[in-house]
Amino acid sequence: MLLSFFTSLREARVPVTLREYLTLLQAMERDLPGKRVEEFYFLARTVLVKDEAHLDRFDRVFATVFKGLETLGEAVEPAAIPEEWLRKLAEKYLTDEEKADLKALGWDKLFETLKQRLAEQKERHQGGSKWIGTGGTSPFGAYGYNPEGIRIGQDGNRNFRAVKVWDKREFRDLDDTRELGTRSMRVALRRLRRFARTGAAEELDLDGTIRESARKGFIDVRLRPERRNAVKVLLFLDVGGSMDWHVELAEELFSAARSEFKHFAHFYFHNCPYEAVWTENRRRHEERIPLLDVIRTYPADYRVVFVGDASMSPYEIAHPGGSVEHWNEEAGAVWMQRVLDHFAKAVWLNPIPAEHWAYTQSIGMMRRLMSDRMFPLTLEGLDGAMRSLLR
Repeated sequence: MLLSFFTSLREARVPVTLREYLTLLQAMERDLPGKRVEEFYFLARTVLVKDEAHLDRFDRVFATVFKGLETLGEAVEPAAIPEEWLRKLAEKYLTDEEKADLKALGWDKLFETLKQRLAEQKERHQGGSKWIGTGGTSPFGAYGYNPEGIRIGQDGNRNFRAVKVWDKREFRDLDDTRELGTRSMRVALRRLRRFARTGAAEELDLDGTIRESARKGFIDVRLRPERRNAVKVLLFLDVGGSMDWHVELAEELFSAARSEFKHFAHFYFHNCPYEAVWTENRRRHEERIPLLDVIRTYPADYRVVFVGDASMSPYEIAHPGGSVEHWNEEAGAVWMQRVLDHFAKAVWLNPIPAEHWAYTQSIGMMRRLMSDRMFPLTLEGLDGAMRSLLR
Protein backbone atom coordinates (compact mmCIF):
# COMPACT_ATOMS: atom_id res chain seq x y z
CA MET A 1 0.00 0.00 0.00
CA LEU A 2 2.89 2.39 0.71
CA LEU A 3 4.31 1.76 -2.74
CA SER A 4 0.87 2.34 -4.23
CA PHE A 5 0.69 5.60 -2.27
CA PHE A 6 4.02 6.74 -3.73
CA THR A 7 3.09 5.90 -7.33
CA SER A 8 -0.34 7.51 -6.92
CA LEU A 9 1.31 10.74 -5.79
CA ARG A 10 3.53 10.68 -8.88
CA GLU A 11 0.50 10.07 -11.10
CA ALA A 12 -1.25 13.04 -9.47
CA ARG A 13 1.79 15.17 -10.36
CA VAL A 14 2.94 15.69 -6.80
CA PRO A 15 6.74 15.96 -7.29
CA VAL A 16 7.92 13.31 -4.82
CA THR A 17 11.29 11.62 -5.30
CA LEU A 18 12.58 8.17 -4.49
CA ARG A 19 14.92 9.63 -1.89
CA GLU A 20 11.98 11.23 -0.06
CA TYR A 21 10.08 7.92 -0.20
CA LEU A 22 13.06 6.12 1.33
CA THR A 23 13.28 8.81 4.03
CA LEU A 24 9.64 8.14 4.87
CA LEU A 25 10.34 4.40 5.15
CA GLN A 26 13.29 5.07 7.47
CA ALA A 27 11.06 7.20 9.66
CA MET A 28 8.51 4.40 9.82
CA GLU A 29 11.19 1.86 10.75
CA ARG A 30 11.97 4.06 13.76
CA ASP A 31 8.26 4.16 14.60
CA LEU A 32 8.09 7.97 14.38
CA PRO A 33 4.45 8.15 13.27
CA GLY A 34 3.24 5.77 15.96
CA LYS A 35 0.44 3.44 14.96
CA ARG A 36 -2.34 5.77 13.88
CA VAL A 37 -2.96 6.75 10.25
CA GLU A 38 -3.61 10.34 11.32
CA GLU A 39 -0.09 10.63 12.74
CA PHE A 40 1.32 9.00 9.62
CA TYR A 41 -0.51 11.63 7.52
CA PHE A 42 1.37 14.51 9.14
CA LEU A 43 4.71 12.71 8.87
CA ALA A 44 4.16 11.86 5.18
CA ARG A 45 3.03 15.39 4.36
CA THR A 46 6.11 16.84 6.06
CA VAL A 47 8.52 14.52 4.24
CA LEU A 48 6.93 14.38 0.78
CA VAL A 49 5.36 17.80 0.15
CA LYS A 50 7.82 20.59 -0.60
CA ASP A 51 5.35 23.21 -1.83
CA GLU A 52 2.03 24.09 -0.21
CA ALA A 53 0.55 24.38 -3.71
CA HIS A 54 0.57 20.56 -3.80
CA LEU A 55 -1.18 20.04 -0.46
CA ASP A 56 -4.62 19.65 -2.00
CA ARG A 57 -3.45 16.95 -4.43
CA PHE A 58 -1.61 15.21 -1.58
CA ASP A 59 -4.75 15.19 0.58
CA ARG A 60 -6.89 13.74 -2.20
CA VAL A 61 -4.40 10.94 -2.94
CA PHE A 62 -3.99 10.17 0.76
CA ALA A 63 -7.75 9.99 1.29
CA THR A 64 -8.12 7.61 -1.66
CA VAL A 65 -5.27 5.24 -0.74
CA PHE A 66 -5.88 5.05 3.02
CA LYS A 67 -9.66 5.34 3.00
CA GLY A 68 -11.29 3.50 5.92
CA LEU A 69 -8.02 2.65 7.71
CA GLU A 70 -7.39 3.65 11.27
CA THR A 71 -4.05 2.01 12.07
CA LEU A 72 -0.89 1.49 10.06
CA GLY A 73 -1.10 -2.23 10.76
CA GLU A 74 -4.02 -2.42 8.35
CA ALA A 75 -1.98 -0.58 5.67
CA VAL A 76 1.07 -2.83 5.73
CA GLU A 77 0.51 -6.49 4.93
CA PRO A 78 2.60 -8.97 6.93
CA ALA A 79 5.56 -10.19 4.90
CA ALA A 80 5.10 -13.92 4.54
CA ILE A 81 8.17 -16.06 4.00
CA PRO A 82 8.07 -17.14 0.33
CA GLU A 83 7.24 -20.80 -0.14
CA GLU A 84 10.27 -21.19 -2.43
CA TRP A 85 12.59 -20.10 0.41
CA LEU A 86 11.08 -22.65 2.78
CA ARG A 87 11.48 -25.42 0.21
CA LYS A 88 15.10 -24.48 -0.44
CA LEU A 89 15.85 -24.76 3.28
CA ALA A 90 15.16 -28.48 2.98
CA GLU A 91 17.80 -28.96 0.31
CA LYS A 92 21.20 -30.29 1.24
CA TYR A 93 24.22 -28.36 0.02
CA LEU A 94 27.11 -30.76 -0.20
CA THR A 95 30.81 -30.04 -0.32
CA ASP A 96 32.88 -31.30 -3.26
CA GLU A 97 34.25 -34.06 -1.03
CA GLU A 98 30.76 -35.21 -0.03
CA LYS A 99 29.66 -35.23 -3.66
CA ALA A 100 32.67 -37.32 -4.63
CA ASP A 101 31.76 -39.91 -1.97
CA LEU A 102 28.36 -40.54 -3.57
CA LYS A 103 28.47 -43.43 -6.05
CA ALA A 104 26.40 -43.78 -9.21
CA LEU A 105 24.28 -46.94 -9.31
CA GLY A 106 24.63 -47.61 -13.01
CA TRP A 107 21.82 -47.88 -15.59
CA ASP A 108 20.37 -51.31 -14.79
CA LYS A 109 20.73 -50.99 -11.02
CA LEU A 110 19.17 -47.51 -11.09
CA PHE A 111 15.90 -48.72 -12.64
CA GLU A 112 15.78 -51.89 -10.58
CA THR A 113 16.16 -49.83 -7.41
CA LEU A 114 13.47 -47.37 -8.54
CA LYS A 115 10.98 -50.21 -8.97
CA GLN A 116 11.74 -51.42 -5.44
CA ARG A 117 11.32 -47.93 -3.96
CA LEU A 118 7.98 -47.44 -5.74
CA ALA A 119 6.72 -50.73 -4.33
CA GLU A 120 7.99 -50.08 -0.79
CA GLN A 121 7.47 -46.37 -0.19
CA LYS A 122 4.08 -45.39 1.25
CA GLU A 123 4.53 -41.74 2.29
CA ARG A 124 6.25 -38.51 1.43
CA HIS A 125 9.96 -38.25 2.21
CA GLN A 126 12.37 -35.34 2.32
CA GLY A 127 16.09 -34.88 2.70
CA GLY A 128 17.20 -38.50 2.81
CA SER A 129 19.55 -40.75 0.87
CA LYS A 130 17.24 -43.66 0.02
CA TRP A 131 13.57 -42.86 -0.64
CA ILE A 132 11.93 -40.94 -3.45
CA GLY A 133 11.67 -37.36 -2.20
CA THR A 134 12.96 -33.81 -2.21
CA GLY A 135 16.41 -32.64 -1.22
CA GLY A 136 18.97 -35.07 0.10
CA THR A 137 21.18 -37.43 -1.87
CA SER A 138 18.69 -40.02 -3.09
CA PRO A 139 18.93 -40.86 -6.82
CA PHE A 140 15.14 -40.43 -7.11
CA GLY A 141 13.20 -37.20 -6.67
CA ALA A 142 13.85 -33.48 -6.89
CA TYR A 143 16.12 -30.68 -5.64
CA GLY A 144 18.82 -32.99 -4.32
CA TYR A 145 22.18 -34.22 -5.58
CA ASN A 146 23.31 -37.56 -6.94
CA PRO A 147 25.87 -38.39 -9.65
CA GLU A 148 23.14 -40.22 -11.64
CA GLY A 149 19.47 -40.05 -10.88
CA ILE A 150 15.89 -39.86 -12.09
CA ARG A 151 14.44 -36.39 -11.67
CA ILE A 152 10.78 -36.47 -10.62
CA GLY A 153 8.57 -33.36 -10.39
CA GLN A 154 11.20 -30.63 -10.55
CA ASP A 155 10.70 -27.56 -12.73
CA GLY A 156 14.28 -27.27 -13.98
CA ASN A 157 17.87 -28.47 -13.82
CA ARG A 158 20.02 -27.86 -10.78
CA ASN A 159 23.05 -30.11 -11.19
CA PHE A 160 22.50 -31.47 -14.74
CA ARG A 161 23.00 -35.05 -13.46
CA ALA A 162 19.65 -36.69 -14.22
CA VAL A 163 19.67 -39.56 -16.70
CA LYS A 164 15.86 -39.55 -16.89
CA VAL A 165 13.17 -36.92 -16.27
CA TRP A 166 9.80 -38.16 -15.05
CA ASP A 167 7.82 -35.10 -16.08
CA LYS A 168 5.92 -33.62 -19.00
CA ARG A 169 7.94 -30.64 -20.12
CA GLU A 170 6.82 -27.85 -22.43
CA PHE A 171 9.13 -26.18 -24.92
CA ARG A 172 8.48 -23.16 -27.14
CA ASP A 173 9.11 -22.90 -30.86
CA LEU A 174 12.06 -20.88 -32.07
CA ASP A 175 11.11 -17.57 -33.67
CA ASP A 176 11.85 -17.72 -37.39
CA THR A 177 11.01 -14.02 -37.85
CA ARG A 178 13.81 -12.87 -35.58
CA GLU A 179 16.20 -10.51 -37.31
CA LEU A 180 19.94 -10.96 -36.89
CA GLY A 181 21.99 -8.43 -35.04
CA THR A 182 24.57 -8.57 -37.84
CA ARG A 183 24.58 -9.81 -41.41
CA SER A 184 27.61 -12.01 -40.81
CA MET A 185 25.71 -15.21 -40.02
CA ARG A 186 23.53 -14.81 -43.09
CA VAL A 187 26.58 -14.18 -45.25
CA ALA A 188 28.16 -17.38 -43.93
CA LEU A 189 25.04 -19.36 -44.88
CA ARG A 190 25.19 -17.94 -48.40
CA ARG A 191 28.30 -19.99 -49.01
CA LEU A 192 25.91 -22.95 -49.27
CA ARG A 193 24.55 -21.91 -52.67
CA ARG A 194 24.21 -23.58 -56.02
CA PHE A 195 21.97 -21.60 -58.31
CA ALA A 196 19.71 -23.19 -60.90
CA ARG A 197 16.73 -22.10 -62.98
CA THR A 198 13.85 -24.38 -62.09
CA GLY A 199 10.07 -24.14 -62.07
CA ALA A 200 7.68 -22.11 -64.21
CA ALA A 201 8.97 -19.55 -66.71
CA GLU A 202 7.89 -16.32 -64.99
CA GLU A 203 10.92 -14.02 -65.23
CA LEU A 204 11.60 -11.78 -68.27
CA ASP A 205 14.59 -12.98 -70.30
CA LEU A 206 15.74 -9.63 -71.62
CA ASP A 207 18.69 -10.94 -73.65
CA GLY A 208 16.57 -13.71 -75.13
CA THR A 209 13.76 -11.27 -76.01
CA ILE A 210 16.17 -8.91 -77.84
CA ARG A 211 17.83 -11.77 -79.67
CA GLU A 212 14.59 -13.43 -80.83
CA SER A 213 12.91 -10.12 -81.72
CA ALA A 214 15.87 -9.14 -83.92
CA ARG A 215 15.89 -12.53 -85.60
CA LYS A 216 12.13 -12.63 -86.30
CA GLY A 217 11.54 -8.98 -87.09
CA PHE A 218 8.86 -8.43 -84.44
CA ILE A 219 8.78 -8.26 -80.64
CA ASP A 220 8.98 -11.80 -79.24
CA VAL A 221 8.84 -11.70 -75.42
CA ARG A 222 10.81 -14.58 -73.90
CA LEU A 223 10.42 -15.79 -70.27
CA ARG A 224 12.60 -18.02 -68.15
CA PRO A 225 12.42 -19.64 -64.69
CA GLU A 226 13.68 -17.58 -61.78
CA ARG A 227 17.26 -18.26 -60.73
CA ARG A 228 17.15 -19.73 -57.24
CA ASN A 229 19.35 -21.52 -54.78
CA ALA A 230 18.94 -25.20 -55.56
CA VAL A 231 20.47 -26.44 -52.31
CA LYS A 232 17.96 -28.24 -50.05
CA VAL A 233 18.33 -28.09 -46.27
CA LEU A 234 16.86 -29.96 -43.30
CA LEU A 235 17.42 -28.24 -39.96
CA PHE A 236 17.12 -30.29 -36.75
CA LEU A 237 17.00 -28.10 -33.62
CA ASP A 238 17.57 -29.29 -30.06
CA VAL A 239 15.19 -27.51 -27.65
CA GLY A 240 14.71 -27.47 -23.89
CA GLY A 241 17.03 -28.26 -21.01
CA SER A 242 20.51 -26.77 -21.31
CA MET A 243 19.65 -25.44 -24.79
CA ASP A 244 17.53 -22.77 -23.08
CA TRP A 245 20.79 -20.89 -22.57
CA HIS A 246 21.39 -20.76 -26.32
CA VAL A 247 17.89 -19.91 -27.58
CA GLU A 248 18.87 -16.46 -28.88
CA LEU A 249 21.74 -17.83 -30.98
CA ALA A 250 19.60 -20.70 -32.30
CA GLU A 251 16.80 -18.29 -33.23
CA GLU A 252 19.20 -16.14 -35.21
CA LEU A 253 20.39 -19.17 -37.16
CA PHE A 254 16.80 -20.37 -37.68
CA SER A 255 15.73 -16.97 -39.01
CA ALA A 256 18.72 -16.75 -41.36
CA ALA A 257 18.25 -20.28 -42.70
CA ARG A 258 14.57 -19.76 -43.50
CA SER A 259 15.36 -16.64 -45.50
CA GLU A 260 18.28 -18.14 -47.42
CA PHE A 261 16.96 -21.50 -48.64
CA LYS A 262 13.89 -22.07 -50.80
CA HIS A 263 13.90 -25.83 -50.16
CA PHE A 264 13.94 -25.86 -46.37
CA ALA A 265 12.27 -27.82 -43.57
CA HIS A 266 12.87 -27.87 -39.84
CA PHE A 267 12.24 -30.32 -37.00
CA TYR A 268 12.72 -30.22 -33.24
CA PHE A 269 14.19 -32.86 -30.95
CA HIS A 270 15.39 -32.97 -27.36
CA ASN A 271 19.02 -33.88 -26.65
CA CYS A 272 19.24 -36.63 -29.28
CA PRO A 273 16.97 -37.57 -32.23
CA TYR A 274 14.99 -40.76 -31.55
CA GLU A 275 12.07 -42.45 -33.29
CA ALA A 276 10.05 -39.22 -33.62
CA VAL A 277 10.58 -35.49 -34.09
CA TRP A 278 8.11 -32.58 -34.25
CA THR A 279 7.61 -29.19 -35.89
CA GLU A 280 5.60 -27.40 -33.15
CA ASN A 281 6.71 -27.59 -29.55
CA ARG A 282 3.28 -26.83 -28.13
CA ARG A 283 1.87 -29.89 -29.95
CA ARG A 284 4.88 -32.14 -29.69
CA HIS A 285 3.02 -34.76 -27.65
CA GLU A 286 0.08 -34.96 -30.09
CA GLU A 287 1.67 -34.39 -33.50
CA ARG A 288 4.93 -36.29 -33.58
CA ILE A 289 6.51 -37.20 -36.90
CA PRO A 290 8.26 -40.59 -37.16
CA LEU A 291 11.90 -40.05 -38.00
CA LEU A 292 11.65 -42.87 -40.55
CA ASP A 293 8.97 -40.84 -42.35
CA VAL A 294 11.36 -37.89 -42.54
CA ILE A 295 14.04 -40.16 -44.02
CA ARG A 296 11.60 -41.58 -46.58
CA THR A 297 10.06 -38.20 -47.49
CA TYR A 298 13.18 -36.18 -48.17
CA PRO A 299 15.66 -37.40 -50.80
CA ALA A 300 19.31 -37.98 -50.08
CA ASP A 301 20.40 -34.76 -51.81
CA TYR A 302 19.16 -32.72 -48.83
CA ARG A 303 21.89 -31.28 -46.59
CA VAL A 304 21.23 -31.88 -42.88
CA VAL A 305 22.20 -29.44 -40.12
CA PHE A 306 21.83 -30.45 -36.45
CA VAL A 307 21.91 -27.63 -33.88
CA GLY A 308 22.41 -28.62 -30.25
CA ASP A 309 24.85 -28.55 -27.36
CA ALA A 310 25.10 -32.40 -27.33
CA SER A 311 25.27 -32.16 -23.53
CA MET A 312 23.32 -35.06 -22.06
CA SER A 313 23.70 -38.32 -20.22
CA PRO A 314 25.81 -40.76 -22.28
CA TYR A 315 22.96 -43.27 -21.78
CA GLU A 316 20.79 -41.14 -24.09
CA ILE A 317 23.15 -41.91 -26.96
CA ALA A 318 24.30 -45.42 -26.12
CA HIS A 319 21.41 -47.24 -24.38
CA PRO A 320 17.86 -48.29 -25.26
CA GLY A 321 15.57 -46.50 -22.81
CA GLY A 322 18.22 -43.83 -22.31
CA SER A 323 16.07 -40.91 -23.43
CA VAL A 324 15.56 -38.48 -20.58
CA GLU A 325 11.86 -38.06 -21.44
CA HIS A 326 10.50 -41.39 -22.67
CA TRP A 327 11.41 -45.04 -23.08
CA ASN A 328 13.08 -45.44 -26.46
CA GLU A 329 13.31 -48.97 -27.79
CA GLU A 330 16.54 -48.22 -29.66
CA ALA A 331 19.51 -46.14 -28.61
CA GLY A 332 19.97 -42.60 -29.87
CA ALA A 333 23.12 -43.61 -31.73
CA VAL A 334 21.07 -46.07 -33.83
CA TRP A 335 18.70 -43.31 -34.95
CA MET A 336 21.52 -40.89 -35.61
CA GLN A 337 23.22 -43.47 -37.79
CA ARG A 338 20.03 -44.05 -39.80
CA VAL A 339 19.87 -40.33 -40.57
CA LEU A 340 23.55 -40.17 -41.51
CA ASP A 341 23.32 -43.27 -43.70
CA HIS A 342 20.56 -41.64 -45.76
CA PHE A 343 21.81 -38.04 -45.79
CA ALA A 344 25.49 -38.25 -46.62
CA LYS A 345 26.10 -34.53 -46.16
CA ALA A 346 25.39 -33.57 -42.56
CA VAL A 347 26.99 -31.34 -39.92
CA TRP A 348 26.40 -30.57 -36.25
CA LEU A 349 26.56 -26.97 -34.96
CA ASN A 350 27.32 -26.72 -31.25
CA PRO A 351 26.77 -23.43 -29.34
CA ILE A 352 29.25 -24.52 -26.64
CA PRO A 353 32.79 -23.17 -27.29
CA ALA A 354 35.00 -25.84 -28.88
CA GLU A 355 37.61 -25.57 -26.12
CA HIS A 356 35.03 -26.95 -23.64
CA TRP A 357 33.94 -29.98 -25.67
CA ALA A 358 36.51 -32.30 -24.10
CA TYR A 359 34.90 -31.90 -20.66
CA THR A 360 31.56 -33.48 -21.69
CA GLN A 361 31.53 -37.17 -22.57
CA SER A 362 28.36 -36.99 -24.67
CA ILE A 363 29.84 -34.28 -26.91
CA GLY A 364 32.74 -36.58 -27.74
CA MET A 365 30.34 -39.46 -28.47
CA MET A 366 28.19 -37.32 -30.79
CA ARG A 367 31.27 -35.91 -32.47
CA ARG A 368 32.46 -39.42 -33.30
CA LEU A 369 29.02 -40.32 -34.68
CA MET A 370 29.24 -37.26 -36.93
CA SER A 371 32.68 -38.37 -38.17
CA ASP A 372 34.16 -35.21 -36.63
CA ARG A 373 31.80 -32.95 -38.59
CA MET A 374 30.88 -30.96 -35.48
CA PHE A 375 31.51 -27.23 -35.65
CA PRO A 376 31.11 -24.46 -33.04
CA LEU A 377 28.15 -22.16 -33.60
CA THR A 378 30.38 -19.18 -34.38
CA LEU A 379 30.85 -17.33 -37.65
CA GLU A 380 34.09 -19.23 -38.27
CA GLY A 381 32.46 -22.54 -37.35
CA LEU A 382 29.43 -21.80 -39.52
CA ASP A 383 31.69 -21.03 -42.46
CA GLY A 384 33.51 -24.33 -41.94
CA ALA A 385 30.22 -26.23 -41.73
CA MET A 386 28.97 -24.74 -45.01
CA ARG A 387 32.24 -25.69 -46.73
CA SER A 388 31.85 -29.24 -45.43
CA LEU A 389 28.30 -29.47 -46.83
CA LEU A 390 29.46 -28.33 -50.27
CA ARG A 391 32.09 -31.06 -50.65
